[in-house]
Amino acid sequence: MNFREQYERWINSNVISDEMKNEVRNITDEKELEDRFYKELAFGTGGLRGVMGAGTNRMNIYTVGKATQGFADYLNERFKHDVSVAIAHDSRNMSDEFAKAAALTLCANGIKVYLFETLRPTPMLSFTVRHLSCKGGIVITASHNPKQYNGYKVYGEDGGQVTDEHANEIITKVNDVTDYDSIKTISEYDAVKSGLLVYIGEEVDKAYIENVKSLAIRKELVEKNAKDLEIIYTPIHGSGNVPVRRVLSELGYENVHVVKEQENPDGNFPTASYPNPENPDVFKLALKMAEEVKPDIIFGTDPDCDRIGVVVKNNSGEYKVLTGNQTGILLTNYVLSSLKELGKLPENGAVIKTIVTTEAVRNIAKDYNVELIDVLTGFKYIGEKIKEFEETKSNKFLLGFEESYGYLAGEFVRDKDAVIASMLIAEMTLYYKSKGMTLYDGLMNIYEKYGFHKEQLVSIELEGKEGQEKISSCLDKMRQNEITEINGAKLVRKYDYEMSKEVDLVANETKKINLPVSNVLKYVFDDQSWFVVRPSGTEPKMKVYLAVAGSSLEDSEKKIVEFKEKVMTLVKSML
Repeated sequence: MNFREQYERWINSNVISDEMKNEVRNITDEKELEDRFYKELAFGTGGLRGVMGAGTNRMNIYTVGKATQGFADYLNERFKHDVSVAIAHDSRNMSDEFAKAAALTLCANGIKVYLFETLRPTPMLSFTVRHLSCKGGIVITASHNPKQYNGYKVYGEDGGQVTDEHANEIITKVNDVTDYDSIKTISEYDAVKSGLLVYIGEEVDKAYIENVKSLAIRKELVEKNAKDLEIIYTPIHGSGNVPVRRVLSELGYENVHVVKEQENPDGNFPTASYPNPENPDVFKLALKMAEEVKPDIIFGTDPDCDRIGVVVKNNSGEYKVLTGNQTGILLTNYVLSSLKELGKLPENGAVIKTIVTTEAVRNIAKDYNVELIDVLTGFKYIGEKIKEFEETKSNKFLLGFEESYGYLAGEFVRDKDAVIASMLIAEMTLYYKSKGMTLYDGLMNIYEKYGFHKEQLVSIELEGKEGQEKISSCLDKMRQNEITEINGAKLVRKYDYEMSKEVDLVANETKKINLPVSNVLKYVFDDQSWFVVRPSGTEPKMKVYLAVAGSSLEDSEKKIVEFKEKVMTLVKSML
């Protein structure tokens, strides 16, 4: 069915509201109309994410309803009876409406729903699924995307985002819903009266907060000195404000200064058009506050509070936003060294990272005799490994992280958690302060000991149908192109995750990659530099991850500039 036929079907539907029909009737740009209707908004392995608005390729109550009907069909077929689902949402526009619509569709299918009445962080949804023994979960969020986006993420009964096997089963059920007329729903009154819709209360919040507090490592240090730490925190108009401040307050951190202009939830993100803690611009107001407060640490969480960005003062007195990799390096070193010092480091400990995340932690893990495990990009694969550890008892999970500012400790949540991370970062900063050091000093010490690694991410925006085709074509050309060296460094290993193949060019051996199939290419060179090319799973972008190792901070910074220039010239020649 072409986009014109989809459009006609939309405006002639008996289910679609007049408001939604009129929105597309008034579009005069043919390209815009095509983008809205050339496909159904894809329910991928993580759920839905897209621009809000009318059309089959947009986030609206009809596409949310279709996804939910498919999810309900999957759950009822798989579990037969006693099926329940937890639902949460963040601060984005329409998030509460989408959450309610999803809840009522599930209830109409006989599924009990536990619904948060007000916004909560994504990791709290993960916790709730496990805490209430639900068969699944939904969170309405587009994470750190711009304000025009929203999304719909699906969780399994283990509290992790559904991984590929179950996601594909759900996708099949969603695709079987071919008509919006077949989406079931029920009134809120009837759902509550029948006991199918239950609103979640304080008991779950309290249980979550207590679990987070239990992860404090140096409890005596925190108890005695937390009051001495000066923190500036921004929730960037999102869901982190209440839980982050509550955890820190209950642990004794008395001096937490919140950026007032970014304190309240607001889906328009008036002070941050791109509400991503990777973006230094979101910290402008915090840095202005820092002129008066003189903080020991600044951090900010994204709208659904699963990512956290950290700002530190360097030795020149300048504030710098740490990369996600740098925060991960600091946390890995702090967690492992603290556990060892306290005699709590298990013999079978494991740290998990993604294939695009820094290799700098490999030497740290080796030093503490801890296994470092790589998984595909996406925190759901870290959650999947935690579940595997739980079932096989093969390893004890200590920390998981990805370069895109996501971190997790503990086993009661199975997704990245910025509430947990904020607590650990505050404790880590307090520890270094007790040694007369800043967090930046700590990072430099780690580099001196384990090597100067530098990473960078380049995102190439490629919108619409043509953009997706360009990304696929580029990766196909990269596969066919025989790369032998970059900037004088020889290629020693090539990983093709779509073909599940690792080629060792030195040993002239080919091995099978035992990870799920994914359209990703990774190239590793003999000077420890590497790069990865992959399509974004959540935005219309192609992502290129770059990494180098140098003899000093200055050397690594010089190398990344040269390496980036050569790699991007190569990649762009394939577009």
